Amino acid sequence: MSKTGLAVALAVAAAAPSAVLAQSLGGDPAKGSEVFQDRCTACHVLAGVGQGPSLIGVVGRKAASLPDFNYSAGLKASGLVWSQPELDRFLSGPTKLVPGTAMRATVVDPGERHDLIAYLASLRPGAH
Repeated sequence: MSKTGLAVALAVAAAAPSAVLAQSLGGDPAKGSEVFQDRCTACHVLAGVGQGPSLIGVVGRKAASLPDFNYSAGLKASGLVWSQPELDRFLSGPTKLVPGTAMRATVVDPGERHDLIAYLASLRPGAH
């Protein structure tokens, strides 16, 4: 491989993680807010910790990384970073992706999942 080819390959590899995190699944954040209210608020709160961790800033965050929450061993060991595609996989079957997770709720409908993920992507620290 030429030096130029190697430089291009390294640049693409270095950009890949941020490209994956930025990948959007589409979805409507307003509809996702409704899905959140209907399906998630029993365990998750937007400010602080509920039965589940805060989801503000979850998109792009390393799984099991908030200091004030006691995560399951399965989630701690997962090594996941919550990109939109990873959240899509997780929400369609949490225990399939992360055996041992305490999260049991699923969002079966892909449209509702994408709306929910779009809403979660809109939740940035300091905005709420």
